[in-house]
Amino acid sequence: MSLDHLLAPRGATAALAGFAANLTYQDLPDAVINHLKYATLDGLGCIIHGATLPWTQKIAEMAQIEAGKPEATIFGINLKVPAAVAALVNGTAGHAFELDDIHRDSIIHPNSLALPVAFSLIERENGLNGKSFLTAVAAGYEVGARIGSAAGPSLLINGFHPQGTTGVFTAAATAARLLSLGPITTQHALGIAGSLGAGLMAAQEGAMVKRLHSGRAAETGLRAALLAASGFTGITDVVEAKYGGFLSTHSTTPKPQRLISGLGREWELLSTGFKPYATVTSIHCCLDALSLIRTENKLSSNDIQSIDVAVSTPTYLHCAWPYKAQSVTAAQMNLFFGLAVMALEGEAFISQFTQAMIEDPRVLEMASRICAHIDPEIDAKGPKHRHAAKVTVTCQDGRKFNKQISASKGSPGNPFTPDQIKSKFRAITKGILTSNAQNNCLRWIEKMENKADVRELISISINNI
Repeated sequence: MSLDHLLAPRGATAALAGFAANLTYQDLPDAVINHLKYATLDGLGCIIHGATLPWTQKIAEMAQIEAGKPEATIFGINLKVPAAVAALVNGTAGHAFELDDIHRDSIIHPNSLALPVAFSLIERENGLNGKSFLTAVAAGYEVGARIGSAAGPSLLINGFHPQGTTGVFTAAATAARLLSLGPITTQHALGIAGSLGAGLMAAQEGAMVKRLHSGRAAETGLRAALLAASGFTGITDVVEAKYGGFLSTHSTTPKPQRLISGLGREWELLSTGFKPYATVTSIHCCLDALSLIRTENKLSSNDIQSIDVAVSTPTYLHCAWPYKAQSVTAAQMNLFFGLAVMALEGEAFISQFTQAMIEDPRVLEMASRICAHIDPEIDAKGPKHRHAAKVTVTCQDGRKFNKQISASKGSPGNPFTPDQIKSKFRAITKGILTSNAQNNCLRWIEKMENKADVRELISISINNI
């Protein structure tokens, strides 16, 4: 039986490289421009917040010790280091607290990949305008989303972290466009980056290194573009190669048609959503359902006897492992912890993911009352519904409440309003930026297509002005 239908079309890498290299600001629809402005605001907030966290600070300390040519700024310590090193630290910061945006089908968080690269190179190149920034970020988002969507959820199920493995393509395409590399050179940049992407999902059960996968992908993509610009060559068919290519290696159920179908006309990046919770996206429908059950029925944690959750196979494998007090990383990735804090506090945001909360006996006891299982009906609907959830709460007095959610808050199917994205930015930068600096960031990004130098935004963010 032929398996040719599972293979990516010949020339897919070249087509994606050509798209990225030739993309202009004039090619971007208004919807794309508006989405990327909010993605920039959201991603900048994630970087600013993430720069304060201990795992990011460890990477920043390493960069500070090694120093090097002062090309680009590390957020949080306002230190200039080589551009690739700044991308490493700032990319780690962007993914440091599970708040960065999410493209469901590719399972990548594009703003913690594209923005650190763009900010670093804009400083290295002594300033570029807002239109150039938006164009480069659009190229990175679209290339990474398409390659990741073609790989599908089997990449994750097989144990690879998409942020590290697929994310390098977002970073490389962003860097190549900012450096104005031609199609062939961009093809080599993708070929270099794809060969170096890495990340294992076992990191989710407690390791700081999960955050580093994003920073490493940003650094790798930037270095790949710089190497390609110098004449260094990569795998020219890195996506579609039958042996050792990205899809053939990482995916058991690829969807190669997602690579180039509608390229330049249909924008995958518009299917990127924003996170209302500081957790893995896979459990957001579960959290939404439990939150609604609590509020609609005026329940407190004392009313809850047990919680039953039905989810897809990918969500179950990814998030429903037995929880024990480990680390912030593990808590943010675990279905039982997330639902436990939602049951107790009605929220799963920054203040729910602390060392004290992780070890709180109340949380551990509530988690023990939660049961999760795979729902064949959700699985039957296919990968687009893999985040869907059915939640049943049984009360101490015998009452039962059910809720089914298919599109979580902030997702393309249930999108945030502009005011909600702005409110999230204010919440995650509170106590780090002054109100004046927050307002200046908001105003600058709203008009960024008219701005002459993106370094102004960086200056507002790091100097708190």
